[in-house]
Amino acid sequence: MKATVLYGPRDVRYEDVPEPTIQEPTDAIIKLSASCVCGSDLWPYRGANPINEPMRMGHEYCGVVVEVGSGVKTVKRGQFVVGSFCISDNTCPHCQFGFQSSCEQREFMSGGQAPIARVPLADGTLVATEEMPPEDLIPSLLAASDVLGTGWYAADAARVQPGSTVAVVGDGAVGLMGVLSAKQMGAEKVIAMSRHKSRQELALAFGATHIVTERGEAGVSQIKKITKNVGADAVLECVGTQESMNQALYCARPGAMIGYVGVPHGVKFDGQELFMLQRGMIGGPAPVRRFLPDLMGLILNRKINPGKFFDLKIPIRDVAEGYKAMDERRAIKALLSV
Repeated sequence: MKATVLYGPRDVRYEDVPEPTIQEPTDAIIKLSASCVCGSDLWPYRGANPINEPMRMGHEYCGVVVEVGSGVKTVKRGQFVVGSFCISDNTCPHCQFGFQSSCEQREFMSGGQAPIARVPLADGTLVATEEMPPEDLIPSLLAASDVLGTGWYAADAARVQPGSTVAVVGDGAVGLMGVLSAKQMGAEKVIAMSRHKSRQELALAFGATHIVTERGEAGVSQIKKITKNVGADAVLECVGTQESMNQALYCARPGAMIGYVGVPHGVKFDGQELFMLQRGMIGGPAPVRRFLPDLMGLILNRKINPGKFFDLKIPIRDVAEGYKAMDERRAIKALLSV
């Protein structure tokens, strides 16, 4: 079969690879219903993460189970499933505390930008629907595999409460999902920081009440103005740069929580500064598996429609164009038909 392979900076190929097979009794093989390019895929694509050998790409996935290992008990052939980008057994102490992304057997999914994929630890990673979902919900269910779950985790980590004021730093797919999540959790004011009209429109559609276009000190000043010089009760950092982290720290009020889910690149902290700011922080890889059943329920009951952020839909054979369009910010997120 063919699949997406990254060879180096901006060198993406859709080429022949061996078809995945059961390697462990706990594996499942799924036929993907759709795939996509993630914003985090752009870090190695741009050369920010070194690549020592050709790398299979794709960690967001949903589809139909076509084969299971002898040890798999909770999913079976013919079921439609969604899985987390973090592979987990869902039974270890960390999983039981709700941090499946720190599972003692943790792996990171790969090979999802392909027609067929192998999923390790299927019982702990995959969640099945009761019946085959309608075709129009596939993009939203695919989003639950990573970006929706990550945006939700950012809001959960930031302890968004009903009636609170929330600032979202980042207007990519994860940031937009943070806006949606904060709104679903009952935030009264959701401030989206965005300079791009199409992303601003989506943020408003997902529940933002304010748009701040400024960055740096000017952006912080705007948020202070909206909050009567107090700062936001909760901040979602969805980028991972020094600038975005500084923005998050300084637009939060003392005692606020910052949920940071942007993969950090070049981010450093000053201990004395953090001590005096009195902000709380928690983040890291999202434990998507914790949220998957509820998020899938919201999607299947048509309470939320995260899939509308897919603004580029192309055949998977043209995956290189999907990377290029997202890299050049011509697309928020590329949906790949398989």
